[in-house]
Amino acid sequence: MSSQDVLKDASTLASYNVLLQVMFRVLTFLLNAFTLRFVSKELIGVVNVRLTLLYSTLVFLSREAFRRACLSGGSGTNHSWRQVINLLWLTLPLGVLWATLLACVWLWLLEVPDPQTVPFYGPAVVLFAFAGVQELLAEPLWVLAQAHMFVRLKVVAESLAMIAKCSLTVVLVVTSREWGLYIFSAAHLVYTGVLVLCYAVYFLRFLGSKEATKKGFPLHSVGDLLPHKSDGKPLVDWTLARLTWSFFKQSFLKQILTEGERYVMTFLNVLSFGDQGVYDIVNNLGSMVARFIFLPIEESFYIFFAKVLERGRDVKSQKQEDVTIAAEVLECLLKLVLVIGLIITVFGYAYSHLALDIYGGSLLSSGAGPTLLRCYSCYVLLLAVNGVTECFVFAAMSQEEVDKYNLVMLALSVSFLLLSYMLTWWAGGVGFILANCLNMGLRILHSLLYIHRYFQSSPWKPLRGLLPSPLLLLALAVSAVLTSVSEGVFCCDSGWLLRLVHIAVGAVCLLCVLVAVLLTETRLIQFVRTQLLPQYRKKRVN
Repeated sequence: MSSQDVLKDASTLASYNVLLQVMFRVLTFLLNAFTLRFVSKELIGVVNVRLTLLYSTLVFLSREAFRRACLSGGSGTNHSWRQVINLLWLTLPLGVLWATLLACVWLWLLEVPDPQTVPFYGPAVVLFAFAGVQELLAEPLWVLAQAHMFVRLKVVAESLAMIAKCSLTVVLVVTSREWGLYIFSAAHLVYTGVLVLCYAVYFLRFLGSKEATKKGFPLHSVGDLLPHKSDGKPLVDWTLARLTWSFFKQSFLKQILTEGERYVMTFLNVLSFGDQGVYDIVNNLGSMVARFIFLPIEESFYIFFAKVLERGRDVKSQKQEDVTIAAEVLECLLKLVLVIGLIITVFGYAYSHLALDIYGGSLLSSGAGPTLLRCYSCYVLLLAVNGVTECFVFAAMSQEEVDKYNLVMLALSVSFLLLSYMLTWWAGGVGFILANCLNMGLRILHSLLYIHRYFQSSPWKPLRGLLPSPLLLLALAVSAVLTSVSEGVFCCDSGWLLRLVHIAVGAVCLLCVLVAVLLTETRLIQFVRTQLLPQYRKKRVN
């Protein structure tokens, strides 16, 4: 597959992933708004912080390293797919081990919520852990689908799973509110079960079909999906296994950085369960764009960079056509996420109070809620840049460089936990965001230095993507002033008419910013039109 074909497939995958994440975030957004009116904020805090942390920790530590290793460097070409499948099945016993250890910690070492306010905590811990292990059953199928760009499979599977989860949650919250945590546990089990079922049904129908033969799919029967030894070859590729171990050490630290505030809230009890619920709702609202735009782009283009670039080799020793495409894509991606991040930062500051008041009423718009969301709007800009720079760095690093970076991640993890603890006592929930900003800034600095060194001896300068045009910066600065003045004059205690005036001011300012983008960022617009929007693609991907 040529670099251009890989780019088209990765772009299509990113587009579908963005649409999928939009749907997920919107459904979760509406579900939280709905459940806020039926259950206590303490129960929401336990579900969205403590139990979700249990699930995310389990699946991340069990599979993330395997995903990165098995999707890098063209697995299936440099490695036998039989050995890759065998390696991927190790995620299941690893998941069982993590589920057992984490469930013991969650049940016996952490503070147990008041059973009158949050009933059935113990069974919920066990069920959430079981849901994580259940999802790992589909891991070999997920990697196969990603490696062969089965983009529609992921969209359909995760869409059906999320719809089933939300539907069951709504029904049980309305009809059986007294079930407490059983409601959310059952819904999560249904989500992971539907996900596994969709992948299993698809591959049962696909393997051995004419379509599989036409595509040259490397596996031919259901038996090929199960672990077994190939003649004359080791059970697993030990080079790939060592790379997996390197990524595992890194993923452990990355998980602490990603979910650090939840770990601090869970283990150090710096916020009550009710305050955790409010913080998590504000956090989810603030991170919506980051999750449904930046994360899919990072995941999809990591695959692109990993397939186009040869891991651990310098620029001069690789195909120049591939390096050129990678540099151009990196520059456009940096410019894209920078522009989106700047827009969110500018308009998020002036519209945080209004957004929270509409979404959750005085429960969210009073107190520290608006300040939390304003700070998160600034943090989104750092999230945007870090996602793209790290996806390139992780795809280009050699195994030795990955091991060295693990030491950097260790230092960042320790400093983040210390900063979170100290800043939270000083500034409450805002302290979590400030600690995240400081650590994200250090991660970005490390990635920028690596990218600069990587392209230093070449004519390509992809870091120019971090330099927006002067006209765009002027439009953003004027918009920041006008919307801030508008918020002070029209929002948010003088009725809906003045709120609509405030919204109209923001709409006009946003339109001016978008016009500035269209006039000055022509390369970016061309990249979005040809690579990120499926309707502009010339070649359809099945």
